[in-house]
Amino acid sequence: MVDHSRRVYDSILGLLSGVDNPTPLVKLNRVTPFQHTQVYVKLEWYNPFGAVKDRVAANLIDDGEKRRVVSTGQKLVEPTSGNTGMALAMLANAKGYSLTTPLSSEIPLEKRTMLRFFGAEVIELQDTLCPAPGAPEGAIAKAAELGERSDFEMLNQYANKANPDAHFKTTGPEIWRQTDGKVTHFVAGLGTCGTITGTGRFLKERNAGVQVLGAYPNEGHDIPGVRSLRQLQQTKLFFRDEYDALIEVQNQTAFELCLRLNREESIIAGPSSGMALQGAFELVPDEPGNLVVVIFPDNSFKYASSVVKHLSGLEPSDARSASTERNPLLDRMVENVRGNTELTIDVDDANVLVHTDKPLVIDVRPVAQFQEGHISGAINVPLSELGDDVSLLPNNPDSQILSVCQRGNASLSGVLFLKSLGYRNVRSITGGTLAWREKGYATESGSGQD
Repeated sequence: MVDHSRRVYDSILGLLSGVDNPTPLVKLNRVTPFQHTQVYVKLEWYNPFGAVKDRVAANLIDDGEKRRVVSTGQKLVEPTSGNTGMALAMLANAKGYSLTTPLSSEIPLEKRTMLRFFGAEVIELQDTLCPAPGAPEGAIAKAAELGERSDFEMLNQYANKANPDAHFKTTGPEIWRQTDGKVTHFVAGLGTCGTITGTGRFLKERNAGVQVLGAYPNEGHDIPGVRSLRQLQQTKLFFRDEYDALIEVQNQTAFELCLRLNREESIIAGPSSGMALQGAFELVPDEPGNLVVVIFPDNSFKYASSVVKHLSGLEPSDARSASTERNPLLDRMVENVRGNTELTIDVDDANVLVHTDKPLVIDVRPVAQFQEGHISGAINVPLSELGDDVSLLPNNPDSQILSVCQRGNASLSGVLFLKSLGYRNVRSITGGTLAWREKGYATESGSGQD
């Protein structure tokens, strides 16, 4: 039985979203800067397994069953940043499949734990927060390796057209019906790009004037599920010509707006929701008649371990006193210098420089992370110890120095400190060691050079 009017179902799968059972559309009233433009947000955690990726997972499996590559007892494998994996795990439980999920250890602990709780076999790897297709190592490569085996099937959310088709069949029609066809702008964060591509195609078929807009995070971000502009170039479902405009949103801005949504609108949105909404604020003009719909992919409960790193005052008081307090002024300085070409260097240019000019590379990560893998020839001076022993630093203030960390955040603090010591030629490697490994550039493990 499926009775949406009474909310009665014979199976949890009856709760999957569609035109007759849409996720809610809620108007923003407090955080919006607009006087005329109306902003509505689509709350995707009302899907049965808690995220927008429920739509994709269901359609990936449905497509696999129709192509007869998926049947009872099937072993599925899928690289994931969490939400697709959780939806696939629960669908696998309902349909008699099993799921293996290679993923990055950078993904919030909450997601990795719940994947195991849902029954998935989780393979944690030292990979980027959002795994990158084409990388020689990592979650996607591991999933592809398993997918080549006869006993596994990889549905591949990063390339399978069933991903955007899920949104063409459900998200787009829902929005059109919920707004009575009055939607003028559609905004989504960019991850696999299934949401923006599929929904955008449907809306533009109904009205070519609808603006389809995308928001993406800065390089070295800490927002699970979305991809920086460089990572988007490797995504097969990213069709730049189909989107009317794209904009980069800074990591800290996304987390701060996420906090405001929870406290001022009582909407339990996660950080990628804050990123998408900030994109809407910056891309959409404030004009009468504008009706914006922004996708909010999932709720904030999965991101406790992420938000405490970026928003002050959230830890217990005893934990705050026992740990190093964040410095809001330093955080703001770091955000202000991000992207400054005098203080940062692209990973490709850094690789060339390392092989030509032989700069001093200072890895400011904790010792354990450094020993797991670092740029060949780098020395390890954790950020907390950078000022303790200057004997490791060059005597010449004009010496070339590259600062590096995991994602390119702490290394910017390192640059600011080294600048304060008088070093004039010091830059942070954008994207950090994760971007370096993603490119396939040389690394080594242990305490130093082999």
